Amino acid sequence: MIGDDFAELKLFITGPILLRDEVRKAALLPEYGHRDSENIKRFGSIMSNLMTIAGNPEGYTPIIFNGSGTNVLEASVRSLVSDTDKVLNVSVGAFGDLFGKLSEANGKNLISLKFPYGQAIDLKILEEALVEHKPDVVTFTHNETSTGVINDVVSVCKLIRAHGALPVVDGVSIFGGAPSTIAEARPLMYCTSTQKSLGLPAGFGIGFVGDEALKKAEGVKNRGYTTDILAQITKARLCQTLTTPNGTLGNQMCVQLDYIVNTETVAVRFKRHEEMRKIAHDWVAEMDGYELFAQDGYRSLSLTTVKTPAYMTIDRLKEVKEHMRGHGYLFDPGYGKINKELQDQGSSPIFRIGHMADIMPDMLKDYLEALRGVLSSFK
Repeated sequence: MIGDDFAELKLFITGPILLRDEVRKAALLPEYGHRDSENIKRFGSIMSNLMTIAGNPEGYTPIIFNGSGTNVLEASVRSLVSDTDKVLNVSVGAFGDLFGKLSEANGKNLISLKFPYGQAIDLKILEEALVEHKPDVVTFTHNETSTGVINDVVSVCKLIRAHGALPVVDGVSIFGGAPSTIAEARPLMYCTSTQKSLGLPAGFGIGFVGDEALKKAEGVKNRGYTTDILAQITKARLCQTLTTPNGTLGNQMCVQLDYIVNTETVAVRFKRHEEMRKIAHDWVAEMDGYELFAQDGYRSLSLTTVKTPAYMTIDRLKEVKEHMRGHGYLFDPGYGKINKELQDQGSSPIFRIGHMADIMPDMLKDYLEALRGVLSSFK
């Protein structure tokens, strides 16, 4: 029978992520019409709880886009960068690069500023680029999933605005695991999605759109349809989606966000992510030959990247993945493109430890103990 051989693995990758049993069960809740009164029972709560998790930033409205985080990133580019604008994309990894590729694919006037893997945005270098290029819009990533770097969103946004530009932020892998800082940073738009720290399946992109962004979009042509925040906002204000949503995910999201806000609480959830980061960092410190990859002071709360010893290779990390599968875990052998570049440069690869969403500290400790045993056999 189909599904009999599907492995029941505990996911310690960086998305998709492990789901709570209650989230799985919520997939069996009744279906509903997305223009019916039943919809508000789900999405009214969803919209309210999203704002609570975001810190209730004044002047912002959440919009739910059908699709993945990439869809909402493309919507930000299509809606907020005009054909005459210069957009500066600031990247600290593969997903920062993706943000730039979306601008390029949509014919925007793109300028790229890229920092070495593992390093956060350097404000001095960013300021030099702002002075030189005088961009209208600047895109960057809050939490870089490929390298485990977290940027200082408030400082970066303030610097961008000080030079007359408007910031747009990718917060896909951090929202729900740490403060978004939207209220302090005031980006035009803050983009995230369901399948990372919120602890849900993939399927919805989420955009927190400021009133300033709506005014900016009025002057942008060719915004598309599903990528048009002006079309989307009319339905979002009714607690609806512009196009037909995944009703199953809507049920799951309603249940999960209620749990985050009213059962676990946002503050406790954020503190748990801090605790898990410390657990992962302490484990790395105990591992002979392994070290933290991301810059000190800029290390993600939702994942940890680990630099391996000189004897480790990409192929060996793939072997580690299969050994961990035997222990009932899905191991993340690192972002392929970055590891290939590191290996081509004569450097050892990195791997990632996902500790986001509803992974609990004891679960992480058990995983790391199993990983310690597997890695010890590769010396």
